Amino acid sequence: MHCPKCQAAMEKVPTQDGVIDRCTACKGLWFNMLEHEDLKPYAKQLDVGSAESGRMHNTNDRIDCPACANSPMTRMVDPGQPHIWFERCPTCFGSFFDAGEFRDLASTSLSDFFKRFSLTARH
Repeated sequence: MHCPKCQAAMEKVPTQDGVIDRCTACKGLWFNMLEHEDLKPYAKQLDVGSAESGRMHNTNDRIDCPACANSPMTRMVDPGQPHIWFERCPTCFGSFFDAGEFRDLASTSLSDFFKRFSLTARH
């Protein structure tokens, strides 16, 4: 499998609940359907990439699913933390998080509440 953002190879990362894929270059994460929900407690161990690097890769959100091949992924916004933008495949329901996004998703703080008031529209 190759990263849908930077096209680098994905490495298999074993977890207690299965195996996820992580980009060897940009450190983005691929989760099969709903895998990310069970793995939030391990976000710091899995999402090892730079959040700043992840934000740079987040400008390319018109990507194809790395599992389905040629299936355009849908841009998603987390309803609890609308500053987090990730991609989901409408076919296999896998999700791709840029570096730093999964760590951010897994932790909620008071500042997340205030972030929703300073968001700009996504184009």
